Amino acid sequence: MSTHVSSPVTPLPRIGPYALPNRAILAPMAGVTDRPFRQLCRELGAGLVVSEMVTADARLWHTRKSRQRLDHAGEPGPRDVQIAGGDPEMLAEAARLNVAQGAEIVDINMGCPAKKVCNKAAGSALLRDERLVAAILESVVAAVDVPVTLKIRTGWCSESRNGIRVAQLAEAAGIQALAVHGRTREQRYRGDAEYDTIAAIKQAVSLPVFANGDIDSAEKAARVLDYTKADAVMIGRGAQGNPWIFREIEHYLRTGDTLARPTPAEIAAVMHRHLEALHTFYGEHMGVRIARKHVGWYLATRPQAAALRARFNVLEQPSAQHRFVDALAYDAPALASNGSNAA
Repeated sequence: MSTHVSSPVTPLPRIGPYALPNRAILAPMAGVTDRPFRQLCRELGAGLVVSEMVTADARLWHTRKSRQRLDHAGEPGPRDVQIAGGDPEMLAEAARLNVAQGAEIVDINMGCPAKKVCNKAAGSALLRDERLVAAILESVVAAVDVPVTLKIRTGWCSESRNGIRVAQLAEAAGIQALAVHGRTREQRYRGDAEYDTIAAIKQAVSLPVFANGDIDSAEKAARVLDYTKADAVMIGRGAQGNPWIFREIEHYLRTGDTLARPTPAEIAAVMHRHLEALHTFYGEHMGVRIARKHVGWYLATRPQAAALRARFNVLEQPSAQHRFVDALAYDAPALASNGSNAA
């Protein structure tokens, strides 16, 4: 990929009637992009946030996990909900039900590589059956009056990289935007994402294309946009423990300057807000436990990360988790070695 970067001169992308404020989008991630994380990323500059994947089988929506995934209370629009399944009629009904509950954009998952999803002929497994892909897209688009978008991989495997063909089917069916992860399903998250296929897809269709995969900095976002000519970047793992990436990308694309990284005090303030939102959304018992993976991501790049995670993961009370964050801001080495007074 070329190292030359030019500032994007194309208009900001639109999804149907919705004009995005910038080119940095939070990718849907199961177990990650819950309402607290979506709201945090939006506050820190994400131009669009997409919900966790919701099963198309409405019979399963009575579970606590599904109810929380369907909860968009208080979120600003456009509210973008991702659905997953392999049956056109079931996906169409799921789209209708989600719109009735407030979804303003419906995204179809054809990118998830997880075995439990692919074994049910959903997610990226659908890429093996282009006739079924077309039937699903046409059915969902016809079912709702809101924009329908699609997330795919470049294909099922290196011998079946049919992303261009699927993109053309999507455009013909009336899909309003397409996100492409630069790996095949077979690769899962191994190796490096490639952007040649994304560039070729952008050349082949006229709908907005969002480039996804291994984008972990503002400079990388700019290079990928320049190389692929995509309309926006979609950030997944690069946002875990690093929600500031969205404002950094927006600032770099707009000015060409690198935004200063957050100070320890700013990091602590964001972590406190995130913890408070998790404790409130999930309740004290579950919130404390779900906070462990999120705080683990915040700690991942720090010296002695494993020791810090071990200290945090034994904390059982919201107040103890908040004290840990305070201690982290002023003396992380001491916290890692002896726990300070955080516990």
